Amino acid sequence: MSQVTNELVAKMKAEKRLSISAGTVLAAALAVSVFFHETSVRAASVTTPVDDSSVAALTALDRAMESVTAHVQPAVVNVQVTSRGSEEQISREQQGGEQELPPGFAQFFGPNGPLGGLVPKGQQGQGRRFQQQQHPLEHGVGSGIVISPDGYIVTNNHVVDGAVNVKVTLNDRRVMDAKVIGTDKLTDLAVIKVDGHDMAFMQWGDSSSLKPGQTVLAFGSPFGYFPNSVTRGIVSAVNRQNPYSDDARKPGGFIQTDAAINPGNSGGALVNAHGELIGINTFIISDSGSFAGAGFAIPAQIAKATADELIAHGAVHHGYLGISMNDVTPANASFFNLKAATGAIVAQVSPDSPAGRAGLKNGDVIDQLNGHPVIDGSALQVAVSQDKPGQTIQLGILRNGQPMTLSVKVGEYQKPGAEVAEKASGSGGANTGKLGLAIDDLNQDAREQLQLPSEVKGAAVANVRPGSPAEDAGLQPGDVVVEVNRKPVASAEQFANAVHASPAGKDLLLLVWSKGGASYRVVHPTEGSQSGM
Repeated sequence: MSQVTNELVAKMKAEKRLSISAGTVLAAALAVSVFFHETSVRAASVTTPVDDSSVAALTALDRAMESVTAHVQPAVVNVQVTSRGSEEQISREQQGGEQELPPGFAQFFGPNGPLGGLVPKGQQGQGRRFQQQQHPLEHGVGSGIVISPDGYIVTNNHVVDGAVNVKVTLNDRRVMDAKVIGTDKLTDLAVIKVDGHDMAFMQWGDSSSLKPGQTVLAFGSPFGYFPNSVTRGIVSAVNRQNPYSDDARKPGGFIQTDAAINPGNSGGALVNAHGELIGINTFIISDSGSFAGAGFAIPAQIAKATADELIAHGAVHHGYLGISMNDVTPANASFFNLKAATGAIVAQVSPDSPAGRAGLKNGDVIDQLNGHPVIDGSALQVAVSQDKPGQTIQLGILRNGQPMTLSVKVGEYQKPGAEVAEKASGSGGANTGKLGLAIDDLNQDAREQLQLPSEVKGAAVANVRPGSPAEDAGLQPGDVVVEVNRKPVASAEQFANAVHASPAGKDLLLLVWSKGGASYRVVHPTEGSQSGM
């Protein structure tokens, strides 16, 4: 090519390169401009506060919740417990079997809690083993609520079960010693007391008026490390049964809530929008052991009556009918000639029970109590458990569709034999043991295991506390107490009554069948407080 042509081509190439570079720069400049414009627009929309009128409802709700929280928190306490293994734990271990706890209960009742120490797998079917158990001290934590200015505090029975030492941390961080005033296993409630004066306390609310959807707040010490915590939710449902109850006679009626309840919240307060105590947080149901949206509280209508009895008498006497029940449902109503799916169906009547003596029969449907409608079995159970033993109630029933009214004299709920004996012998709980052993009824399983002759009658020694008067007298698990002070005993309850009847500080003479023969043992009871299982 000629020189002119070469120069022209070179010039065109240079102009093309310049054109591309200029286009690229222009495009980049436009992109940067758009980016900064959009960013400035977004930044402006984020940083501009929402005006008060737009969030008035939310801010009003916040202020209301802050007010309720400030009102309640001074009355909520942290409860630290030093305990030995509870009688229920010991009983599970002696009975053997794979005793794994239901979902969500392990954190409340697990290895570090008052019901710790699950039985290893592979030992099922062995029955009561009558082996002496020694349990190290355990440390647990829960919550409580001050219910009087002089320092009475309500909490859960499972929080203080087996306690040898109880301390309470107040909202202002003061730590005070507490003593157990009384416990009630049936409702899982307990009352403890500190030496207080003019203390902040909570007033009881009316749990019977609760409706699903109402706002509630839950207070306590989740996981034991976070005192003075509060969570907010609603009442999810009322009148719930405990699906994992170990005793069909235990009243249900629980409040279900989605306000977060975690291990350590046991015994804490569930309050309504007025800051009134309408429930005692008690358990959760969860696959993980932590809160999963279903927490349960004992309603105030049960908790207040129980706490009042514990404060006044140190114990609670519950009403008892002696029946097993099913709820009336749309599926079964027609089989009982019922038009409405409400009421409680009598599934079983215990022999020689108050219900049996009054003429109640299997298949009867209880639809009224003292003239008031009975919604279901749980509601009836709650109501009867609050009745005084000896009180006469009127039950409206439907028998094959025909209405009837029966008068029933309420009996008294009896604790299992081992628990009755425990209270008398001091093998746990109040730590004022006379003998230091637990006694159980001598049932057929125990007879077979101990290979007892048929003529041997009495009460079986289930456990002996190390260093106790019973151990000093040579008693061992598997022995059978035949007599107390020359009088025969045929059950754990008779043994307990005989111990109670003995004057304080006086020696007891026990006739004990052991290792194929009987012998007398003198037991020197101890008085006053002592640590024990």
